[in-house]
Amino acid sequence: MGNIHPYFLIFEGLMYGLLVWNLWDVHHRQGWHGVWQVLAGVIFGVLLEWATIQQLHAYRYGRFAVMIADEVPLAIGVGWGVIIYAARQYVEATTLPRWAWPVAAGLLALNIDLSMDAIAIRLGMWDWGQGMAFQYFGVPWANFWAWFWVVCSFTAGMWLFAQKPHPLSRWLGPVTAVILGVLGVLATNAFIVFVVPRAWYGWTIGVTLFTALGLVMAQRPRLSRRPASPLVRWTPAVFHGYFLIAGLVSGVIFHPPVLLGVSLLMALLAWGVYERGRVLDRVEKI
Repeated sequence: MGNIHPYFLIFEGLMYGLLVWNLWDVHHRQGWHGVWQVLAGVIFGVLLEWATIQQLHAYRYGRFAVMIADEVPLAIGVGWGVIIYAARQYVEATTLPRWAWPVAAGLLALNIDLSMDAIAIRLGMWDWGQGMAFQYFGVPWANFWAWFWVVCSFTAGMWLFAQKPHPLSRWLGPVTAVILGVLGVLATNAFIVFVVPRAWYGWTIGVTLFTALGLVMAQRPRLSRRPASPLVRWTPAVFHGYFLIAGLVSGVIFHPPVLLGVSLLMALLAWGVYERGRVLDRVEKI
């Protein structure tokens, strides 16, 4: 424990705290089958990280307090679980059609990573092995492709199988979502790395993500009056707040200085999106 960086330990504590809050919140709202859905998201997070490392060998993690197979920090799997839960809660409270829910959830998750990843590698939490000037502040563009498909594939499987009226689907649906999610992530990883020509690499990623954003915005989404969990806004706030503060305290957010502007922009975008939920919650209580 003495060899683990304090920034890592604080991050782990925040993730485990969010997980406990998630489990309490979902049990209060949905019961034990909801708890299982959140835990399935954590299992999915650990599995996808381990499988991606074995498949691509593109990055490696630093030493955290709790490591799975000596390669994946448990806190990273927990992070995936809580991000997915918050994203699901938000999109389910919108007017978006059900087919667009996984797409919107994937885009919401990207908002977190666009500021987190560049700061995390400067803190040593993980390493892409490409230097800090590579592509997006040291983060490969393909990472954002992966983030989108990670959340999109798992949530699609969850909504497809866990929302069926049969009681068993509530328990078997998350298992199916984990399997389909991991297969989806591995397939999209293989596609962007091994199939897409290098010259089309950036275009494929950009067109995919901006098309997804266009499809969602074309639906003119807005929140319904149904109140969402407080975790909808607190989960991204914890991620943005922690990495912004850690970046400022350590000074890494100034290398380069534009990284501070990017982090603030992503935090403000998240605040703008989720603040609408807080206003609607207040209206609902009046």
